[in-house]
Amino acid sequence: MEHSITIIHVDLIPDQGRELEALEWLDSDEHERCERFQSLVARRRYMLCRAALRAAICLQLGCSNEALAFKLNEHGKPFALVGGCVLFESFNVSHSGDHGLIALASRGCLGVDVEERAPRRNLGALIDGVCSAREQAELKSLDDRQRLHAFFRLWTIKEALVKAHGRGLAMQVAELEVPEVMRRGAAKGIGRFAQMPETSWHLEDIGTGEFAAAVAYQATSQS
Repeated sequence: MEHSITIIHVDLIPDQGRELEALEWLDSDEHERCERFQSLVARRRYMLCRAALRAAICLQLGCSNEALAFKLNEHGKPFALVGGCVLFESFNVSHSGDHGLIALASRGCLGVDVEERAPRRNLGALIDGVCSAREQAELKSLDDRQRLHAFFRLWTIKEALVKAHGRGLAMQVAELEVPEVMRRGAAKGIGRFAQMPETSWHLEDIGTGEFAAAVAYQATSQS
């Protein structure tokens, strides 16, 4: 990558030992949030990803876990504080199925997304809702397996871009179009929002054989 970005994979497969260890990293507010989850799966994903995020930030900054806290900005995106001081570090978290991803960067806006490539009965409706007309036409030319793989790739790239922006957009995801070079198979590309043509976003496909994933970021942070 052009900038110093760390991607961490979090194993979300049930494991009582790891889950008990993760709980020890969480503060009182995070413990309360865990208790509010109705789904055991959602609770496990939250505690494991949050504990891994805390461990990664503490390691990167050399701070104690007790000094680390999280708050939400006006758009609902979390940011971190150490000793009450706002960090200029960027981070983002995503999870799907048994996989979580954490992205960390020293500067700039950042977004990451992961999706397990599980078959979807409503794939056609998802494609119509997520993809542009040109992307839909390209997906229709593929066989079922290729279409599923390509769809999740497009979806994660778009979601990472929206999350990197992090301020809410008065537009549909289908109005975003993945750069042609990436639609043709390139791992990297440059994306832009129609409302913000002057701002470039670095996009990268970081998927594996097990899941689709992407990260989006820009070189400098926006005020």
